[in-house]
Amino acid sequence: MKIDPELAATVAAVADEGTLDAASRRLRITPSAVSQRLKALEQQLGRVLVVRSKPARLTEAGEAVVRLARQIALLEHDALGGLGLEGEQAARIGIPLAVNADSMATWFLAPLARLSADHDIDVDLHRDDQNFTARLLESGEVMAAVTSEHTPVAGCSVSPLGVLEYQAMAAPSYAARWFPDGVDREALRVAPFVDFDRRDALQHDWLEGVGVSPQGVPRHYVPASHDYAMAVELGLGWGMVPHLQRTADLVPLGGPTLRVQLYWQQWNLRSELLDIIAAEIAVEAMRVLR
Repeated sequence: MKIDPELAATVAAVADEGTLDAASRRLRITPSAVSQRLKALEQQLGRVLVVRSKPARLTEAGEAVVRLARQIALLEHDALGGLGLEGEQAARIGIPLAVNADSMATWFLAPLARLSADHDIDVDLHRDDQNFTARLLESGEVMAAVTSEHTPVAGCSVSPLGVLEYQAMAAPSYAARWFPDGVDREALRVAPFVDFDRRDALQHDWLEGVGVSPQGVPRHYVPASHDYAMAVELGLGWGMVPHLQRTADLVPLGGPTLRVQLYWQQWNLRSELLDIIAAEIAVEAMRVLR
């Protein structure tokens, strides 16, 4: 049994765009043609590939087909580049990558800007916590990811990037209000802190490191890295701020420095373009991370 690359690319377009109508505009065919292609491949494989919800959702079988489609597109782009046709007859290629919010806000965009100046790529960034970005590799949603997981995802290679360090910080006015007698356990049980989201464990880990249970401590949720740092600077609460975002307007609260080891995981596929991207990311990580 062979999977038609055109049909596989159609499934990937639906996954990327979210609806059959949007995929039809990207592929420049009618929504009916998109539906017919999906139905033809599903009948051929005997599997449902796409749940027709809004947005459309891939099944496990659909994820496998999308991985194949992205790998074919990547290898084709490499081959055309090897023939000297990149930028002429070769189409631009989308490169989906997963990255944690703090890396995106501090160091990850600079190497991507350099890459886009030299290569015909369209970067599609997927933001998630560093503990969860590897899941996007498993689903085929991305080709590579910045992750805290050192164990390679099946079919992927892994290499260390460096350490992102976090310190408990607060605005001077906040510290004066909530810690007038110093940062002690009693004050930390009532002083509000800022969480990135409900999966953010950094503040909880720091509190436990100084002997305070995070249960019942007041907290705010600010789910954007730049806005998170601003919220701490404005005195909304204390928070774990990456050393790359630390400013003179913040004061350290002491306690342990938390270190998050970051890794680069990518498809274990011999691709010149993917290797170039990995090398540029590694150079920047070596420059800015501990």
